[in-house]
Formats: sequence, structure tokens, C-alpha cells
Amino acid sequence: MTRNHPQPSRRTVLGGAVAALAVAAGTGTAQAAPASGWPTEFPLPDGWLPEGITTGSRPYAYMGSRADGAIYRTDLRTGRGGVLHEGTAGLASIGLKLDRDGLLYVAGGAGGTARIVDARTGELLTTYQLTRDAAPFINDVVLHEDRAWFTDSRAAVLHGVPRGRRGEVRALPLTGEWVQAPAGTNSANGLVATPDGRGLIVVNAGQLYTVDLRSGHATKVTLKGASDVAGGDGLVRLGRTLYVVQNRLNKITVWDLGRKATSATLTRTITDPRFDVPTTAARYGDRLYLVNARFTSPQTPETTFNAVAVSL
Repeated sequence: MTRNHPQPSRRTVLGGAVAALAVAAGTGTAQAAPASGWPTEFPLPDGWLPEGITTGSRPYAYMGSRADGAIYRTDLRTGRGGVLHEGTAGLASIGLKLDRDGLLYVAGGAGGTARIVDARTGELLTTYQLTRDAAPFINDVVLHEDRAWFTDSRAAVLHGVPRGRRGEVRALPLTGEWVQAPAGTNSANGLVATPDGRGLIVVNAGQLYTVDLRSGHATKVTLKGASDVAGGDGLVRLGRTLYVVQNRLNKITVWDLGRKATSATLTRTITDPRFDVPTTAARYGDRLYLVNARFTSPQTPETTFNAVAVSL
């Protein structure tokens, strides 16, 4: 593991000030409800190649670029935005999460990295080299307790990056009932904490798994109402309600988790004609905001991209 551009974290300074914003629903911060006049669709730069989106306690969305690792910030009240963090050739920003101290944790895709970016200034603070595998794909991230946990879609492992100034990256091999897909990025993808906070839920090759963070043992979640979550990508959890973005199927399935998250019952499906291969989602107030990756369209510098909002 290497660390570049190390900077002191603002966690210790701001942690006390933001602690009162924490909520039990699994969102991490309190949020105001969007006004009815807020836009439900906003553009991204042509050729942006989005895949990840995150929000925090303030009405802004942050979206990464697969083209060069740049990060775009949009004001949800107006739909207007701009580039917060400039990209660099050869980099990618896939999944990302905003911490309460204003730090963005960013999955680096095929680069095998996790990056930390200041959400106020766009400055790159730290880069972690998570793996030296020849063909990794660091895909998504969740903030849970003292670590940011990252999935690798091409290896049966989770990577735990410390949240704060100290600590080493922890590699957690996945065992138990975990089934690793042979290749590609259709295996380990989105992840969220379990309702009881004792583990993580990971979507993998069309199924959901709970992962014990002490041992790495994975248990397949029994699905009721559907046999799989094909194309499962980003996950959002609010209490015991789990939202699964199924990208190429252009839908979000909504599941009621059992008490220990060993089962999940399909309760409804959210569709929208504006969906064009949505990949990940982030909640703000009573809305989910999603980026359209448009994987079935040409991925060129001239291709248009956007993000849309739907009601919870």
C-alpha cells in the first residue's frame, strides 16, 4: 500500500460538530427534504462517462468520471454544477462516498486504487494502492465505522481503508458461500452496511450476500419475490429497506430486509422512462438521484450524459 500527497484529515476537527447530524436510517447525515421546484434531471458534461454518485447533508451531488477520474459537483436546488476535481489521463472515478468530514472516498477502477479528495477544494489528499493484481477493478465503496470498504469486481476480497489519519489498509478475503464470477465487472459491486451494523451487504453476480467483517464469511441472502437481482449495481439502504439499482434492466427493485438481513422480500419496482442504464444512486431527502451510464450507447467524447431523480 502506498500513500501519496498525505494531508491531515479534518475528521478530528469537524467530527464533533457533525455528530449531531447522524441518523439511524443508514444515511449517515440528516438531510432536508427537496422542494418540489428542485429539478429532477440535470446534465453532465459530454463524454463524462459517469458511474458513481454520492450526496451528503448539504444539497450537492458528486459524480465521478470513468474517462479521466474527474469529479463533478451539482447543486441539487438548481441543477447547475461544475468540475470540482480535475481528471488525469489514465485515471477513473467509479463509486464514491462523501464522509461527514467533507472527504470523498473514490474507487479507482482498473487502477486498483482508492483516492481521498477534499469535497470543498477538489484537492487530492491521499492515494492508496489497494492491490497489485494484474487486472483489478475497484468498483464501489461504503463508509462503515472506522473504515471505507471497497469492492473489487475481479477478486474475492474487500479492502478496508482507514477513515482518518492513521491505520493500514485491511484486505478481507471473502469465503463461505461467496461465488466469484469468472471475469468482468458483473461480480462484487455495490455495498451497504447491514441494518444492525455488524456486517455488509454486497451485490455480486445477481445475488446479495451478507459479509461478516471479522472473518470475511459471506452468506447468500434468500430472495423472496424474485430469483435474482440481475445487473445489480449500486445499493442504498434506509433502515430495513434496500434499494438495488439493476443497471441494464433500467429499474430499481425495493426489498424489505429480514431482521438479520439473511432474507429480502421484493416489495416494489421503480422504473422511469428517463433511465438509460442507471448504475448507482444516492439519497437526498425523499428522492433518489441516479446517474445514467448509457452503457448501451456509444461511449465517446460527444456522448451526452445526465443524472435524474425519482421519488422514494
